[in-house]
Amino acid sequence: MTERVLVTGATGFIGHHLVQHLIQRGDQVTCLVRSTSDTSTLDRSHLQFAAGDMGDLPSLRAAMAGSEVVYHLAAALTARRPQDFMRVNTAGVAGLAEACAQQPKPPILVILSSLAAGGPSPTGRARSEEDPASPVSHYGRSKLAGEQAARAQASQVPVTIVRASWVFGEWDRDTLAVFRTVRYGLHLVPVARSNRYSLIHAADLAEFLVLAAQGGERCGPDRPAGDGLYYAAAEPTLDYAGIGQMAAAAMERRRPRVLHLPRPLTLAMAGIPQLVTAALGRPPSIVNLDKAREGFAGSWVCSAEKAQRQLGFSPSAPLADRMRQTASWYRAQGWL
Repeated sequence: MTERVLVTGATGFIGHHLVQHLIQRGDQVTCLVRSTSDTSTLDRSHLQFAAGDMGDLPSLRAAMAGSEVVYHLAAALTARRPQDFMRVNTAGVAGLAEACAQQPKPPILVILSSLAAGGPSPTGRARSEEDPASPVSHYGRSKLAGEQAARAQASQVPVTIVRASWVFGEWDRDTLAVFRTVRYGLHLVPVARSNRYSLIHAADLAEFLVLAAQGGERCGPDRPAGDGLYYAAAEPTLDYAGIGQMAAAAMERRRPRVLHLPRPLTLAMAGIPQLVTAALGRPPSIVNLDKAREGFAGSWVCSAEKAQRQLGFSPSAPLADRMRQTASWYRAQGWL
């Protein structure tokens, strides 16, 4: 059934995949964009654009008018100060949820959150929705606070939260760094050898978000924290070395030499660039001390069993195939 939907963060790499999936479904898609947003890579012939900002409540209300579903993907992934994370990832969500509550018929609000909001997985098993949250980074704490801000409106707005594991795929420049080093036969591992990770391709995550909107559990102000919450992940889980080896196989390259970096070197590689960008007044890159905190905290594995059971979610292709698909796209774009 065709739906009218609003997408925030549509120009991000996950946003590209979600927008394309919604177009293929036949939905009427409006993208919330800032005046400075580059929309040239989006299919403008099938989209509408609404100018607005997460901190501007009137623009949010106008952008979502008549929408049946709002998919919230916009987020700050890096920031110079913890309060910058909170301004976007927490206050921004609060404003969006308030704007939804003020609609004559509040839309379903699907919040894309992160495994970072839940924290590293308990020893020996995957994190599930019932586990209490224990974020270890400024980013993770801001995402958890954003979830709580949305839950505060759950008596007026139907809210579902999706915490994604490591997301990769076309348009992703972060995982691209792994492909680029592996291409030359070297894979740098800046975390403990025993750490394992859940991954999901962005196209599968896009399908997951739509399933959550269509039939997902909704949050409630007085319900357990696990209600209305889903973890998005695919199988198998991999250690960091295994991720590099899968990327090498996707490019039909030989098995890379794995170089485990000592913790002091990892901290230096994360901290020195962050000091430089701070001196220049720029936000840090994705390799920064906040990410290092997550890397040293343990494994990041979560279970999608609840989504499989309640939503019927199953990835459309194995991780190895998705890695090959991603590598092929990188080559076609000249990124590799």
